[in-house]
Amino acid sequence: MSETFHIISDGSCDLPVELTREKNITVVPFYVSFDDEHYLRENVEIGIRDFYRQMVEQKGVFPKSSMPSASDYEEAFLPFAEAGTPVICICITTKFSGSMQSAVNARTSVLEKYPQAEITVIDSTINTVLQGLYVLEAVSLRDNGVSYPEAIRRLEEIKSTGRIFFTVGNMEYLKHGGRIGKVAAVAGSVLDIRPLITLKQGEIFPSGMDRGRKRTLEKVIGLLLEYLKESSLGIECYSLAVGYGYDREEGIAFRDHALAVLHENGYAMKDLPVYQIGATIGVHTGPYPLGFGIIEKGIH
Repeated sequence: MSETFHIISDGSCDLPVELTREKNITVVPFYVSFDDEHYLRENVEIGIRDFYRQMVEQKGVFPKSSMPSASDYEEAFLPFAEAGTPVICICITTKFSGSMQSAVNARTSVLEKYPQAEITVIDSTINTVLQGLYVLEAVSLRDNGVSYPEAIRRLEEIKSTGRIFFTVGNMEYLKHGGRIGKVAAVAGSVLDIRPLITLKQGEIFPSGMDRGRKRTLEKVIGLLLEYLKESSLGIECYSLAVGYGYDREEGIAFRDHALAVLHENGYAMKDLPVYQIGATIGVHTGPYPLGFGIIEKGIH
């Protein structure tokens, strides 16, 4: 069956490779480097597990990520322009990266060769596992026969509902990336204080802090419950997932505990997907980010 439109995302979506293949999503990868010279394409030339392993084993080394180029996007767009298949391209928030500008430049170039091509580039205003959920909502719209213009309208409508609630292993990487001051980082390392962070509408905001991993993770669950209680929609109207970094076992244990807490609070969920946070965000958070992504579904 031919597609009514095709979905492309930059590598910030952090969906498993097998899932993107199954759902027929084209991913344009980010690049990552440990030495400022050699940049490797994520999930093509370096796997996520290997990326985190190097972070854990090379203490004091802070990797960097680099966005896809316009030519990377052009290569992704061209087959669909040639086939006359409309494209929706979903990019990481422009507050974090110039990836969307690369996509826009590529679109301009492709339209010069194929003026009839339909390519819509969307600033998701989100990133990582939450962006992955957003991309999967685009898939749901496509696979349920929603038209190209209506799918674009609905995707623009739901993106402001997206939230990430998470914490990190320590403040070192946030400090290195300029996300928090050195004084806060020193205090965090001495007192074992961990930050609570919320991402919404393209930016990150501090949402408190606590001492120790266990207490901080309880507060992350509290942020999710607060969001759900303030919503006029039931939990069945949302797509929700856990995102973890290096430690999959911790991610699964957190998911199981979160499901129990949600059930206790009247939010019955049978399952909660667990996805690995990729290098694009991992370079800023370090190897141990853990939390939730949540967004309204495209189709209730």
